[in-house]
Amino acid sequence: MTRKFDGDRILIATHNAGKLKEMQELFAPRGITVVGAKEMNLPEPDETEDSFIGNARIKAHAAAKATGLPALADDSGIQVAALDNAPGVYTADWAETPDGRDFVMAMKKTHDLLEKANAPQPRAARFCATLVLAWPDGHDEIVEGFVDGTFVWPMRGDIGHGYDPIFQPTGETRTFAQMNHDEKNAISHRADAFEKLVAKCFD
Repeated sequence: MTRKFDGDRILIATHNAGKLKEMQELFAPRGITVVGAKEMNLPEPDETEDSFIGNARIKAHAAAKATGLPALADDSGIQVAALDNAPGVYTADWAETPDGRDFVMAMKKTHDLLEKANAPQPRAARFCATLVLAWPDGHDEIVEGFVDGTFVWPMRGDIGHGYDPIFQPTGETRTFAQMNHDEKNAISHRADAFEKLVAKCFD
């Protein structure tokens, strides 16, 4: 049985400022107060699963249990068809360095692998987002969102975060990093998942 959200405060289980801002913008019209994991001083749990759903569930349940608030976690990434859908669940891992995440390095790595594989153009890619809404009693609801497009090179644009500068959504001439927040939020994988979550748990 699907559970509806009936509170006025939700915890977003992320330490990523970009993701938190997107979620705040998506929730703003609904009059729901959004708090982030960082301001609640929550540690980042180890993401030990090999699927978006598995990792999102780890984050959502850890946050709900620690705070007593319903918690929403997202696990998302980019899949590049010619690389057998890599980096996928390891999207952020490809950017890890001893000094924090370097997404320019990660995008270059992705490009170099495509060149090495002689992957034909256009290079199909898609962003995936899994949202898990968990309650402190252990119940959860899961939705998945997608946006299809192509991997482009060189990088274009400086808005957004992560792999946005190399992803051009289908039907667009610009990358995600060349769109303002409203334009991106209207078509993004997270917006697609959010719409499904709203229909399932908030309407």
